[in-house]
Amino acid sequence: MATRQLPTDAIAKPAAAATAQGQALGLHHRIDLDETLAALVGDGVISEVDMRRVRADVRTTRGKLELHPLILVANLKLADARDPAKPLSLEVLTHWLAGKAKLPYLKIDPMKIDVAAVTQVVSHAYALRYRILPVAVSEMQVVFATSEPFDTRWMADLGHILRRDIQRMVASPIDISRFLTEWWGVQRSIQRARDAKAEAGENSALLNFEQLVELGKTGDLGVDDRHVVHIVDWLLQYAFEQRASDIHLEPRRDTSAIRFRIDGVMHKVFELPTPVMTAVTSRVKILGRMDVAEKRRPQDGRIKTRSQGGREVELRLSSMPTAFGEKIVMRIFDPDIVVKEFRQLGFTDEEEANWRGMVERPHGIVLVTGPTGSGKTTTLYSTLKVLATPDLNVCTVEDPIEMVSPEFNQMQVHNAIDLDFAAGVRTLMRQDPDIIMVGEIRDLETAQMAVQASLTGHLVLSTLHTNDAPSALTRLLDLGVPHYLIQSTLTGVVAQRLVRTLCAHCKVEVPFDERGWLAMTANWKLPPPQQNFGPKGCTECRKTGFQGRTGIYEMMRISAPLRALIQPSMDLAAVAATALAEGMRPLRVSAAAQVARGVTTLREVMNVLPPIE
Repeated sequence: MATRQLPTDAIAKPAAAATAQGQALGLHHRIDLDETLAALVGDGVISEVDMRRVRADVRTTRGKLELHPLILVANLKLADARDPAKPLSLEVLTHWLAGKAKLPYLKIDPMKIDVAAVTQVVSHAYALRYRILPVAVSEMQVVFATSEPFDTRWMADLGHILRRDIQRMVASPIDISRFLTEWWGVQRSIQRARDAKAEAGENSALLNFEQLVELGKTGDLGVDDRHVVHIVDWLLQYAFEQRASDIHLEPRRDTSAIRFRIDGVMHKVFELPTPVMTAVTSRVKILGRMDVAEKRRPQDGRIKTRSQGGREVELRLSSMPTAFGEKIVMRIFDPDIVVKEFRQLGFTDEEEANWRGMVERPHGIVLVTGPTGSGKTTTLYSTLKVLATPDLNVCTVEDPIEMVSPEFNQMQVHNAIDLDFAAGVRTLMRQDPDIIMVGEIRDLETAQMAVQASLTGHLVLSTLHTNDAPSALTRLLDLGVPHYLIQSTLTGVVAQRLVRTLCAHCKVEVPFDERGWLAMTANWKLPPPQQNFGPKGCTECRKTGFQGRTGIYEMMRISAPLRALIQPSMDLAAVAATALAEGMRPLRVSAAAQVARGVTTLREVMNVLPPIE
């Protein structure tokens, strides 16, 4: 199995013996509370008063002495005596401990750890005994994170057994304890699930392409098996913690992959034996109320769950038959992420004013366009949240309902009973709506119903898949909507993209790329930014330099000159030129504004902008 290495800057050579000052810690291998407090006072990290507070707090509660001394100090949320404005967090204390031991500090990023490899290095009991956690494995060395840097009793034994160099780093005791439990627990569940499959005497060959039509020939691991349940629960919780937008379960011939999409970029996070992945897939399908027996056709489902913080998080499920079994994609809709204020979406003051001018009208059609994953759903839901006041009836028809909200009346498309978008809108027309949201205009019938709804005095919001705003007009004409109906109903079109935003904790000023700026702005003579920022990487952003995403927008309001150009044989170039003359800012200008504000980089926006024609 290929092993995953930590970044080279995170692995440093082990230090020599600790200094005389450091030897005050770990006199009996493990550091204790008295040693730690004395060293903290001696280094000016805490005061004598704070030391007495910690001791008093420990005496009042049983069982606290079992905790790591740094955790006991961090729990009181003391101020750092060296900088009273900063709290004395566990991370700060761990940094201090690493300095005392002359070892590098490591903020453990579980996304960069090959869990299957590191859990094979030592047993869970041995790792727990010495509070060590393997974090990187190669042919020549093994890197361990430890919260007891002065306890080296295990190094000689493991070095002899593993026949590799041992390197140590200091990490948070809470992180070490947590990952010791999670990683070994998941691996134990995977192994026992695999053993249960073998003991059942079932053929472990997976449902490959030839077997897809022979349902039931290959036995499945019990989807209610507690080990499978544990794996799925851990997977969902892990995805929520890592701010993933999508979870991909991808079957392969021997070893299947689990990948997360975070900030628009795919990350491989885990590998499962294919028989176990089959059971995990079935478990997910049951939770999503999908047909477990049907593996030949695509299906949709949804799961509503509750995250550790108590938030209700919805997952939209999609299954697809592949050559090696069913691929499952779970799209995560966290209310804290999906529903945002206009400013959080990336709107400038001018763009917010334009958008409000479109959606606060009593009737008309407003379209949001862009490719899959460009944030159209987020924009529409955030807008509906603003518009859905108690005196308005807001109705939606979606395929599927991406996020259930009590403020709306939401209808699910169900093609098996002939409930498509067109039929849904037809039904909503009889429900006395004020605002109608149509998930997507895909065909002529849906477009016609949206037009009829607009003509009868309703505001209609919907999406289209086009590259820019002017192309939406030709798309409607191509669907067969008469030009005069487009003229009388269409209020505006917004094209959008999502770009990664620079991490606020570590972004740095970089030299300005004049050539890249000219390439992005094209014919728009925009002044270059006074400061240009780029990614650096820190623990907050997992060394990527980016954290979160924001939108860039192209807003085209349908003015009188534009309406006159909407004809059966419409010249798209003339429409675009007129829209620009009427004040439309193309995606490139919106992107340039985000770069100038230091929100993102030229490279990021060039990756998502449509090419210049």
